[in-house]
Amino acid sequence: MSARRTRLLAAPLLALLVAPAARAEHGFILPSSTALAGDGNVVTFDAAGSDHVFFFDHRPLQLATIAVLRPDGSAGTPYNTLQGRFRSVFDLKLDQQGTWKVASVQTMIGGTFKLNGEERRVGGRGGPPRPQGGIGGPGGAGPDQRGGGDRPGGMADGRGPGAPGGDGPRRPPPVAFEDMPAEATDVHLIEDVRRAETFVTAGAPTTTVFTPTGKGLELDPITHPNAAAAGETARFRFLIDGKPASGLKVTVIPGGDRYRDEAGTIALTSGTDGIVAIRWPAAGMYWLGVEAEDRHPAQPRAETRRMSYAATIEVMTP
Repeated sequence: MSARRTRLLAAPLLALLVAPAARAEHGFILPSSTALAGDGNVVTFDAAGSDHVFFFDHRPLQLATIAVLRPDGSAGTPYNTLQGRFRSVFDLKLDQQGTWKVASVQTMIGGTFKLNGEERRVGGRGGPPRPQGGIGGPGGAGPDQRGGGDRPGGMADGRGPGAPGGDGPRRPPPVAFEDMPAEATDVHLIEDVRRAETFVTAGAPTTTVFTPTGKGLELDPITHPNAAAAGETARFRFLIDGKPASGLKVTVIPGGDRYRDEAGTIALTSGTDGIVAIRWPAAGMYWLGVEAEDRHPAQPRAETRRMSYAATIEVMTP
């Protein structure tokens, strides 16, 4: 495991809970191009979660979580969709001039409850998340969807240490949040909201796709992401539920960290206005990541909300 893997914030409550799914350290959507001229261009996207930036070594982002926003705010439609073992792939025809947003948004509920005095898990390794929206399409269930046998810390059938092939008592399998029994007690749940985005522009940049939804952790850029240039400074504002989020730890990593002794990480903290200023050291693809936690989940039965945001930004030569 890489020594550079980002660690989640620790809290006493979270120590009691099981995360909804094994969180890949770097979720990303990687476009083949981000700025194009002319009409009818096609961009190919790779969507994955990985230990190393823009390297396919962990899992695909589920196609069902992918949504496209066209420059006029309407929904776009990817095609040639394929979900593989380590990444999802799709094409997008830029049939409208301006800036497009491609995003994966996933909300899951995980944690624990008791039934007849026995502790049970919600989510976790026993089954797939149930994302809302997205493009769906062909590709079918990958290993993550069939029970998470590739996830660390246990087996998909609920066996822990000591079961046949283990060294502890057999645990009951986890259940989906929607299937929690009404008589459950000692309910402790986390709402886990993950967002990964990238932006591509055909012709002149536009800003409609950046209109905040007012829900969760979002990017409200002051500098257009497709205007990033080496040696220049970009200013990005982060919002939580539509309000500037101060004190957020922002991580920026240039692509290719797998092949470097040092990741080249740029660590920043958002100001009281939610803004960070990033001076790009060189041209290339960059991963930008932010995490936050609060006590304001949308799901009433959850106690904590865990949020993550990631963006892929191409920095050009000026």
